Amino acid sequence: MTTQSATPMLHDATLSKQRRGALRGGIFGYYVDQFDIFLPIITLAPAMSYFNGAGTPPQTVALFSSLIFISTLIARPLGAAFFGHIADKTGRRLTTLVAIGGFGMATLLMALLPGFETAGHLGLALLIGLRFIGGFFLGGEYSVAIPLAMEWAPKKRPGPLSGMITSMASVANVSLGLITFILLSFIPSAGHDSAYAVWGWRIPFLLGAVLATVLFFFYRKNVHDAPGTETAVKAENPIKSLFTGVHRRSLIQIFILMTGMWILSNLSNAVLTGRLKTDAHIPDQTVSIIMTIAPLVTACAFVASGALSQKIGRRWFYRWYAVLVIVVAPLLYIATMSVGSRNVILAGVLAVLVQVTSLCVFAPVGAYLCERFPSSIRASGYGVGYSLAVIIPAFYAFYIQALGNFMPDRVAVASLICLAGILVWVGATMGPETKDVDLNDDSSFTV
Repeated sequence: MTTQSATPMLHDATLSKQRRGALRGGIFGYYVDQFDIFLPIITLAPAMSYFNGAGTPPQTVALFSSLIFISTLIARPLGAAFFGHIADKTGRRLTTLVAIGGFGMATLLMALLPGFETAGHLGLALLIGLRFIGGFFLGGEYSVAIPLAMEWAPKKRPGPLSGMITSMASVANVSLGLITFILLSFIPSAGHDSAYAVWGWRIPFLLGAVLATVLFFFYRKNVHDAPGTETAVKAENPIKSLFTGVHRRSLIQIFILMTGMWILSNLSNAVLTGRLKTDAHIPDQTVSIIMTIAPLVTACAFVASGALSQKIGRRWFYRWYAVLVIVVAPLLYIATMSVGSRNVILAGVLAVLVQVTSLCVFAPVGAYLCERFPSSIRASGYGVGYSLAVIIPAFYAFYIQALGNFMPDRVAVASLICLAGILVWVGATMGPETKDVDLNDDSSFTV
């Protein structure tokens, strides 16, 4: 074989290796990202007395717990805008490494925090502050790493790849649930001075820091910016470009779509779990089993849904899925609550179907949001569009309470599911079809 004929083959082999690295990095990165997002929600709940002290009033405990949630809620859109802007100006890979290092360090420091007996409420204040910092970097990680993976995706595979990436949210949720369950099974957890409250909860946080470290070195060694992105035209001010001109309409459309999707996420995760206990009267242990099985089934359905969006198109997928959400998901939810403890197996099956019919709407989102913005503002568009829409749905409890003044609780939740489906339909209808957009060729981009 001549040198001339060997060179293209060597070049193709290198590109193929780099593509595999970027795609694996996108999948693994989203898992680590979601692992860190769910960490305080799942693993700290049984240990909050360690930070609050035995004599802290319940109202104060609830306030501090909400501040942990709110700090992340505010930080993620800010981090998405900041890192998305930097990535669009300078490149994806280096920006991703900085974001990974940032949230990994924040997670490690959280694992080392003192409790109330040692430092009073300073430990809790540091937890809230570190959660803000970690959320800032987390918002940057997924805003850059997913566009990077999508820019490396084969032209006919963005949909299935998006489904694989987003399925990692369910896998991370289950992983943390199992880790916490195992720890609580072997470590005493009653009281602020129990073994779990003092040190057991630190184990998942240390694991999160280790995962972030592994991810950092994986990206450093195996992930590169996609070919052509170094020489692509850069926006002078990506964030300004996103909020002005033709891109502003795209951002509004994405915001409407994602608002509906985040409402569905909250209802089919937090609300469904709580109502299975309080409304359907299913024992806690059984609910835990149901909510372990449901994400695993949903994760498999994510991949299938992403592939379906590649076949029929993103726009048609979202519109038809919205109809499914509007018509079927509310009925499934009401049926789940109605069956309740009278038939636990049937209630469990229905709860799984509620999650599948609600959450699989996220499957193509990685591909679709990238396809809605040209390369010059893609990371900014993805990050801001994905994260900014989190805020309004985060107050779902108030919406349910307000609707509950006029209708039964289960009907109020079902009505909110229906509203979310309508928002998804409207958002999808406002946008163009994008499945044939070439992410490495801005001439194929459609406003």
